[in-house]
Amino acid sequence: MVLQQELRSLIREIPDFPQKGVMFKDITPLFLRPRLVERCVEELARPFRVYDVTKVVGIESRGFLLGPMIAHQLGAGFAIVRKKGKLPAIAASISYELEYGSATIEMTKDGVVAGDRVLIHDDLLATGGTAAAAAQLVKQIGAEIVGFAFIIELEALGGRQALAPFQAPILSLLTYPR
Repeated sequence: MVLQQELRSLIREIPDFPQKGVMFKDITPLFLRPRLVERCVEELARPFRVYDVTKVVGIESRGFLLGPMIAHQLGAGFAIVRKKGKLPAIAASISYELEYGSATIEMTKDGVVAGDRVLIHDDLLATGGTAAAAAQLVKQIGAEIVGFAFIIELEALGGRQALAPFQAPILSLLTYPR
């Protein structure tokens, strides 16, 4: 079965979560199929092999699920971006606006260093706010963004436009028009 079809058949849609009007895309059924996880990792890493990635940055918390495996495929280190107050030895933080409020994310001082070539990974691209904030955080440290990799993209929410200023390739394995 084609990867996109298999993913679409497994991803659960949960209406009105985390708030009314939101159709949540639940990726957890994918993790019950080890070969499918492996295929996703291969597809998310493949286009970035030519970019000499030195770090993959996973965004809390679902970016932590495939991020280390993508980093392994690319021979890169894995660094995490977490919500404020969850990490020791903070190097940088940034506050940004979300669909339903505001947030602050942070990275440890040894996660990404100046000169790193970074691929940013999360499970889902919606409005792009969190991924753009993570990219700004990486750039603030002095590293270069070489790309963004997502399992799912909600096209109608305009996340690609939010990431356009970083002038880096964006890969989504599966897109939903709305």
